[in-house]
Amino acid sequence: MSQFFQIHPENPQSRLIKQAVQIIDKGGIVALPTDSSYAIACHIDDKSAVDRLRRIRGLDEKQMLSLLVRDLSELAEFAMVDNRQFRLIKATTPGPYVFILEATKEVPRRLSHPSRKTIGLRVPDHAITLALLEELGQPLLATTLILPDETEPLNDPEEIRERLEKQLDLVIDGGACPKEPSTVVDLTVTPPEVIRRGRGSLAPFGLS
Repeated sequence: MSQFFQIHPENPQSRLIKQAVQIIDKGGIVALPTDSSYAIACHIDDKSAVDRLRRIRGLDEKQMLSLLVRDLSELAEFAMVDNRQFRLIKATTPGPYVFILEATKEVPRRLSHPSRKTIGLRVPDHAITLALLEELGQPLLATTLILPDETEPLNDPEEIRERLEKQLDLVIDGGACPKEPSTVVDLTVTPPEVIRRGRGSLAPFGLS
């Protein structure tokens, strides 16, 4: 049975953020708001939690998950980024974009794409998610909350609680989110390639 925290979307309550991080640290799966739609996330170093997260979403091991990071200072640990890529990322973060980049050797194999050795990275623009990342002190592994056999992401925390309360450990109610997934951009190719069109302009990447 999942817990349900109502957290202010602009001024997150420190007490609730700390409690949420304790749940994540113990292997919990959390539904959280982002600047696109709701996502589900877990600790990057907990294989059992990662497996559960994939089962909820109906994803196999070949389908990439994303790392949510606090800011660009964490990029170098997980991805190899050249000047061109860094300029594009800096111009569009924080924001509703997942960037596909070449993974460093620091990234556990289960988190990167098995054949391409790439990783998806995102700097979200949402106070609750950023507060969680700050308190946790490391990235979260996450994916857009789109249920198997559905095409639209969930953005109502009450509905998420009703449908997934036996599978999630925590639902964070931060209000409704835009009902659009993040835009996924592959920066390992030139010009950048859009893998999934979602929220956010493509103009910074020279795309339309």
